[in-house]
Amino acid sequence: MTEIKIGTRKSKLALRQTEIIIGLLKSLKENIKCDIVEISTAGDKSPDMSLSRFEGRGTFTDEIERALIEGNIDIAVHSAKDIPVAIPRELCVCAVAKRGNPADVIVLRKGDTLRQGMTIGTGSARRSMLLSDKYNIRDIRGNIDTRINKLKNCEYDGIVLAAAGIERMGFDKRDDIELIYLDTEEFIPAPCQGIIAVESRKDSEINTILEKINHRNTYISFLNEREFMAETDSGCRYPVGAYSNVVGDSIEFRCFYKEKKYSLNLKTDKNIAVGKMAADKIKEKL
Repeated sequence: MTEIKIGTRKSKLALRQTEIIIGLLKSLKENIKCDIVEISTAGDKSPDMSLSRFEGRGTFTDEIERALIEGNIDIAVHSAKDIPVAIPRELCVCAVAKRGNPADVIVLRKGDTLRQGMTIGTGSARRSMLLSDKYNIRDIRGNIDTRINKLKNCEYDGIVLAAAGIERMGFDKRDDIELIYLDTEEFIPAPCQGIIAVESRKDSEINTILEKINHRNTYISFLNEREFMAETDSGCRYPVGAYSNVVGDSIEFRCFYKEKKYSLNLKTDKNIAVGKMAADKIKEKL
């Protein structure tokens, strides 16, 4: 039997995403036993602090990666958009699940409609920049439940969340909220939004198992969008968006950086450095 200790954050969404990975591992029909190890990260320990105040870029990953390096866990499950571009040299991401809905969603109280000037809560610089011309933006922190409760308590007129998280938690079926899905062509998602990533040690024998659950097209998008971030030297505190989608033998790529948008559609062997190409093109427009 192969026993795998899986490190993850303690939030309900993180645990749900870990269950998705466990389901993929068990679908292999191999003799695998999975144990979940819940780990608190810096971002979890300071739930009221604005993300912009955190130093460094591993707000939701550093403690989990440390446990991985020290051998206290065998793999780590992350929301891929939380993983810094530069990860410890001992580690790698060799598997991702099939991407969920990459879009952003504005959540309103039941029966409400979007109106210019509404107070919208988000902790994302990207979302703030894209919405600030129409709405009054206020910072918000906390897990999905906490944010929705703040909305229901009328602390905000609306909040912005990732569609994948809403749908994985089944909140798209709730009858006490309204969901306004934002078009990914105009409201370009955060790089890797909607992707669940599995991180491991480079020398781990478990990697041969992880490669069997890797969703190839999603992995291509994951690499392209992270490459774009690396080439633009972007992090969670700077507004940037990137969305890559493999369609047949083509790659569609949309991005924005420093308020400039760019899109391309390439016929490719899927190994071309699309993220770098998009970064070079968008920097030419600055």
